Amino acid sequence: MHEKVACTQCHVKLVFTNVGQRCADCHADIHRAQFGSNCESCHTVKGWTVTVQAIRNHQNRFPLIGAHAAVDCESCHKGAATGQFQGLSTQCYSCHANDFKTAANPNHATAGFSTSCQNCHGTNTWLDAKFDHASVGFPLTNAHADPPRMCLDCHINNNYNLTSTACASCHLKDFQGATNPNHVAGGFSQTCQQCHTTIAWQPATFDHTSVGFPLTNAHADPPRMCLDCHINNNYNLTSTACSTCHLKDFQGATNPNHVAGGFSQTCQTCHTTVAWQPATFDHTSVGFPLTNAHADPPRVCLDCHINNNYNLTTTACASCHLKDYNTATAPVNHVQMGFPTACESCHDTVLWTDGKFDHSTTGFPLTNSHTVPPRACADCHINNNYNLTSANTACVSCHLNDYNTATTPINHIQVGFPTTCQLCHDTTLWTNGKFDHSTTAFPLTGFHTTVACATCHVNNNYTTLPTTCYGCHQADYNATTNPVHKAAPTVFTTTCTTCHNTTAWTGATFNHTWFPMTHGNANSVCATCHTNPSDYTIFQCTGCHGGGNPNNFSHPNVGGYVYNSVNCYQCHKH
Repeated sequence: MHEKVACTQCHVKLVFTNVGQRCADCHADIHRAQFGSNCESCHTVKGWTVTVQAIRNHQNRFPLIGAHAAVDCESCHKGAATGQFQGLSTQCYSCHANDFKTAANPNHATAGFSTSCQNCHGTNTWLDAKFDHASVGFPLTNAHADPPRMCLDCHINNNYNLTSTACASCHLKDFQGATNPNHVAGGFSQTCQQCHTTIAWQPATFDHTSVGFPLTNAHADPPRMCLDCHINNNYNLTSTACSTCHLKDFQGATNPNHVAGGFSQTCQTCHTTVAWQPATFDHTSVGFPLTNAHADPPRVCLDCHINNNYNLTTTACASCHLKDYNTATAPVNHVQMGFPTACESCHDTVLWTDGKFDHSTTGFPLTNSHTVPPRACADCHINNNYNLTSANTACVSCHLNDYNTATTPINHIQVGFPTTCQLCHDTTLWTNGKFDHSTTAFPLTGFHTTVACATCHVNNNYTTLPTTCYGCHQADYNATTNPVHKAAPTVFTTTCTTCHNTTAWTGATFNHTWFPMTHGNANSVCATCHTNPSDYTIFQCTGCHGGGNPNNFSHPNVGGYVYNSVNCYQCHKH
C-alpha cells in the first residue's frame, strides 16, 4: 500500500532523512495506546483494514474460535476510535446479555438460568444448545432422552427449580392412576424404579427377591400376574410361609391327611416350587433314613404310618416288626429263647429273611471251622440253648468230650493236661494240635524241635521234667570219654551249655582258659596236652617243647630251674 501513495504524503518537508521508520511515526494511534506502539502486530503493509483471521490467537487471552473467528473487531470492540480493547471481559454474558434476556425456549431469565452460557452453548453456533443433565445428578437415559426431548417436556411452566430426582415428582399422576395393580390401594412405595425403568413405563418388573421371597419355578411360570397371589390387591403381606397362600391345600390334603396326621405347616419340608405334586419327604431329618426295602418298591407313607399315625416316637425295628419277631422260628423261636428285640443285631433293610448275627459282638468271634462249612446256630447251641455266658466261651465247654477221649500225644486226663484247649488247638483243624513250648520255662530250639514229645516226656511225664540239660542228658555226660567228663567234674561241669548247643550234641566247643584250642599241634584234641583222661589237672608241655630232653633248654639266669611241664607253665602261660 505504501507503493501507491505520493512521496510528499510521507516526506512532507522534503527532508528525507527526517522521516521515522515505525508506523506510529506517520500513523496516529487511534487506539489510545491500548495495543502499544507495535502496529504490525495487527496491521500489514498490504492493507490497513484488519480481519480477525490475522489476529486469531488474540494474544491468547481470549482465543477466537468458532463463530468468533468470522467477525470483525468492531462486532465486539464497538467504535474503532473509542472502543475498549484492553480489559474487556471474556465472559459470554458480557457480550451476549441481550441474547440471554430474550431467550424464550426456554426462558432463561424466568427459569433463573446461570449466566455461564458455556454450560449449554459453544462458540460454533449460538443455537442448538445442549445441556449435560448428568451434571445436576439426573442423567437423561432411554425414554428420558429419546425421542429428542424438549426441556419443557419435563420442566412444565418453565420450572427449572426442581430439587428432587424422585420419579414420583414427575410421575405422581401415573402412580395414582395405575390399576394393574392398584398402586394406591396396595400401599405401593413411590420408589418407581423398583419396578419401572427409563426404557419404557410398561411392562414393569418387580424383583421379588428384594422382599425376601424370590419367585422360582411355578411361582414365576407361566408368567404370573401380581393379583394371582396378592388377592384383593393385598400387598401388605408380612409372612413368606407357604401356608399363608396354601392353607386350603394343606387342609384339603388326604394322601396323607395332613390335618389328621398333625403335619407341620412348613410346606417346603415336602413340597417345592417346581410342582405341588409329587411331594417328597426327607426321612433322614427325623432320624430314620429310609434305605433299601424301606424305600423300594416305591413306598407310600401309609405303608408304615398305619391309620394315618405320624406321631411315632421310636425308631426301634420292633415298633413295626413285633409280629415278625413273635412268629420267627429260624434259627429258633425268638420268644422262647428270649432273643432281644433289637432286630438290627441280625437283620438289615435289604432282606428281612436273610438274618445274620455278628458273633464278635458276644466276645466270641466265629473263625475258620467255626464258620465253615456253613454252620447252623444249632450246631453249637444244643437244645436251643442261647443263654451262654462269658464262662461258656471256653473251648472245653463244647469240646469236653474231645478232651476226655484225646490220646495224642497222650491221654490228656492221665497226664493232667489243662483244659485250656487253645494252648495247642486252633479253629482251623482240631486234630492238628501244636503246643507252643515257648509258653513254658523251656522253649524248644534246634534239634529239640524235631523230636516227638515222648522222646523227652518219658513215661508220659508232662509235669515234673527238669529244664536243665543234665536232667535229660545225664547218661550222655557220664558216657562221654573224649574227654571223660565225670573224671574232671571241676572242668566239665553239668552245665552242658558251656560247650554244647541244641543244634547238635557233637561238635562241642570249649572256651580254653589260656591256650587256644589250636595251640601248636593240638588241633582241638584235648589228649594232646591232657595225657591223663581221668585227670585234666595233669598236662604236659615237654612232649612237644623239647622232646622230653631237658638239655634242649638252658635257663642259667633262672634260679631253681627244673625242666617239667608244671614249672614251664609257671612262666609260659601263653
